[in-house]
Parts: sequence; C-alpha cells; structure tokens
Amino acid sequence: MSTVLLALGLVMIVEGLAYALAPSLVERMLEMLRALPENAVRQIGWLVVVTGAILVWAAWQLGGL
Repeated sequence: MSTVLLALGLVMIVEGLAYALAPSLVERMLEMLRALPENAVRQIGWLVVVTGAILVWAAWQLGGL
C-alpha cells in the first residue's frame, strides 16, 4: 500500500509542477489534444500506460520496490 501512495504522490508532484511552472504550455497541449481525433488520443493514452508499466517492471527488477 505504501508503494501505491508513493506512486500517487510522485504523479501529483509532477502534474502539479507542470501546472505551476508552465500553465500556458499546459493550455497549448490541451488545445492540441482537442484537435486530434479520438482514436489518436486513445492510442497515446495506451502508449503512456504501457510505458508506465515497463518503468514499474524495471524498478521492480532493479529491486526498487
């Protein structure tokens, strides 16, 4: 459970920093996402999920978890 809380906390820090340090960049990225077809956004989402899973697996293999 502590690993899940750690992961959520790290995600919140990274997301919060993006909004705190570059809010205009976040707005431009959201506008670009709105312009993409739904299927492309879905593929990007799955790519991020798979990349995250690979990173978690790599951390596990390195003994970090």
